[in-house]
Amino acid sequence: METAAHPPAGTRGFVAKLLADRHSVPLSLALHLVPGAVIVAVYAFVAAPFTRAINYPSFLAWAIALALVLFPLQFFLLWLGKKQTGRYTMKGVVHYRAKPLSRGRVFWLGAACLVWMTVVSLSLTPLDNLVYDWFFTWVNYQGAGPEGTAYLQGYPHELVLTTLLICAPFTGFTLPLLEEYYFRGFLLPRLPQLGKWAPFFNTFFFSVYHFWAPWTVLSKLVFLYPGVWLAWKKQDIRLSIAMHPGSALLMTVVGVIALATGAYSM
Repeated sequence: METAAHPPAGTRGFVAKLLADRHSVPLSLALHLVPGAVIVAVYAFVAAPFTRAINYPSFLAWAIALALVLFPLQFFLLWLGKKQTGRYTMKGVVHYRAKPLSRGRVFWLGAACLVWMTVVSLSLTPLDNLVYDWFFTWVNYQGAGPEGTAYLQGYPHELVLTTLLICAPFTGFTLPLLEEYYFRGFLLPRLPQLGKWAPFFNTFFFSVYHFWAPWTVLSKLVFLYPGVWLAWKKQDIRLSIAMHPGSALLMTVVGVIALATGAYSM
């Protein structure tokens, strides 16, 4: 398996721990979950008040919160690359980027993962409903609920479409891509001590990282794991990118077209 490079001799302290070829389980757990906690805080104290003030759906607030955390997190990875190589780069920091698989294999395996995630995520909505009804009805922030459109409901059709068009370049591809670089490219390769359990650990705590939708943890574990396992097994992050950002892009495009043409209404 591919492992991270050892940090340069001049790197010390916490940065050295981050660049090491192995993260301790407690450190990895914190690195998986802290960004999610920060996203919730940014939503509650910055993004949600802003979108309420301009009377936009809470979907925009979550997009803003994710962007305000994930873009700096990506820059942090580039900064770690500078510590490693002397220039801003993901080389030596984000792994599984050596492209060991042919384009043909990436295409077919990635397409299979994309179809799996899209179909299974939609088919497991009843499971999300069940978990929400049993355990999470007390969660009552705006848009809370197992329905995928809950963050958009209650607003005029034109405003919902405008919100989706604003968010589409971010929630439809860029933000899921940044999550893949961080969770699959940075964190996953640094768990060699877990062996075959590393992709399960990574998938589970990536699911938990979505603190704003805890009722989806089980379904996320099911529809994300195959792509994460393949990316880990083949050491090729393009597979999980095809699955996660690819599925997000597909569903965003379909959703925008359906709303714009009147085939679907909120």
